Amino acid sequence: MTRRRWIQINGELIEVTNDYQPQMNNDSGALWGDRSYDGMRATDGTDISSRSKHREYMKANNLATMDDFKDTWAQAQAQRERLYTQGGTFSRRDVERAISQLQNR
Repeated sequence: MTRRRWIQINGELIEVTNDYQPQMNNDSGALWGDRSYDGMRATDGTDISSRSKHREYMKANNLATMDDFKDTWAQAQAQRERLYTQGGTFSRRDVERAISQLQNR
């Protein structure tokens, strides 16, 4: 039994061969590249309309993007959660000892 292949164009089914490859549009999104950088300028007016220009600008002005801190923020969140669930690094006994030392001066 032969296997058949169909595609849908404008709501109509059309039979195609097994080696059929759809024709890619020029604007198919297969190679977007630096499209999001088109016409981009920094707040001081510097042209940063490509990844390389953006990277050079960031390096020259000692700047960073927020994705550079993803791991840092995750670690800080873990520390906050540990603080909320387990408490701080000082125990109640440590605080009582410090108060008594201050009172006995």
